[in-house]
Amino acid sequence: MHVFITGGTGLIGTAVVAELLGHGHTVLALARSDASAAKATEAGAEVLRGGLADLDVLRTGAARADGVIHLAFGNDFSSPEALERNLAEEGAAITTLGEELASSDRPFVVVSGTPWIPGRASTEQDPTSTDGPVGSRGSTVVAALELAARGVRVSAVRLPRTVHENGDGGFAGLLTQIARQTGVSGYPGDGAQRWPAVHARDAAALFRLALEQAPGGTVWHAVADEGDEVRAIAEVIGRRLELPVRPVPTETFGPIGPIFAADQPATSAYTQEQLGWKPVCPSLLDDLENIQR
Repeated sequence: MHVFITGGTGLIGTAVVAELLGHGHTVLALARSDASAAKATEAGAEVLRGGLADLDVLRTGAARADGVIHLAFGNDFSSPEALERNLAEEGAAITTLGEELASSDRPFVVVSGTPWIPGRASTEQDPTSTDGPVGSRGSTVVAALELAARGVRVSAVRLPRTVHENGDGGFAGLLTQIARQTGVSGYPGDGAQRWPAVHARDAAALFRLALEQAPGGTVWHAVADEGDEVRAIAEVIGRRLELPVRPVPTETFGPIGPIFAADQPATSAYTQEQLGWKPVCPSLLDDLENIQR
């Protein structure tokens, strides 16, 4: 397939592009900056210049492709207003891509997050979360999945709170950034809450499988570690950075602090059984050993 991808030069997208090219697909990558364009070209992708807010460019990319993978999302978590802008931009982009793909039976893989189910690990059968600080993202994904009724082979890959590689990425990467800034490897609450995780290369394999195989309207979990205690994550970060480890106020983590504080394990048993996906890369706690001072 010739695959149009947004977010193809980020941590996850870089791995997805390599995965697609390594399995015989070709890639058209959206690139907003010269640096992103150069990175995509070096990886072996064709480049389409534009950003996530350039809706006409997104239509062009989808029209030229046999399938679409959407990964791009703004990384400004500095305030509730910035987060809302990111969410609104992504919502418009997904809607635009879906409209272009309607009645074509082409695959469209969107990204979501594993849901928070009190008292147990979430599964693929649990509904997509539509409340909380990023609830509107869940609503956008729910609407996208309804495109299956309009001739789009759409599926959602739910990512855990940390997608990592070489000790960086996701919520654990944010913990590391905050630790460097504050001089404390902190965690909210008592640190017993659990976060699921997956290595970027394992996640990339699932995006490819969903593109190739997933029926329309389906949901999959890219989860390798079902739930690492946040305190254990902070302890590795503290040891690697030679910083004290202790609880800090939830507000330390900005508008997504409530998500940081939640116990949110998840399982991928159904995904592994149905799509034949098998995580093989290092676990989060092992990968954090790559953090450098």
